[in-house]
Amino acid sequence: QVELKVNGKPVSADVPPNTLLVQLLREHLRLTGTHVGCDTAQCGACTVMADGRAIKSCNVLALQMQGADITTVEGLAQADGTLHPVQAAFKECHGLQCGFCTPGMVMSTVDLLAQVPYGEAISEQLRTNSRKALKAINRFPVCEIEDLLAGAAANNPPLDPALARPPAA
Repeated sequence: QVELKVNGKPVSADVPPNTLLVQLLREHLRLTGTHVGCDTAQCGACTVMADGRAIKSCNVLALQMQGADITTVEGLAQADGTLHPVQAAFKECHGLQCGFCTPGMVMSTVDLLAQVPYGEAISEQLRTNSRKALKAINRFPVCEIEDLLAGAAANNPPLDPALARPPAA
């Protein structure tokens, strides 16, 4: 028996001990936005947020998440359907190819914006750590995506108050 919150709602499920979090989400809860890509935690298609940090749900057991607060890509949008700023940025930039890995990239970007301070730090993080992922998008120049993500960052408060952006001038 595992009890956790998924997208803000309490969940209790009887699952075998070897059930992966991605299996719980997809097969038991029918939240199919989280994808299984490589099964080796390399591609990131299975990325979800657990207690505010991005994790690869294909390499963590559901039982290890006992009491955790999980957010999937389905849980980012507001109740009225308004997209999360990062989802909106990906949509506006056509930040996908086939779309299979897009949910994981969106979740990773939400984590990036929550953990990295504003401005140059975001651009630097994108250049160094996320450039490979952004090359997969390859529909718009990275600078346009960075501009949209910077706009998304303004509407995506960091999880750690120490990373808060200074007030606008």
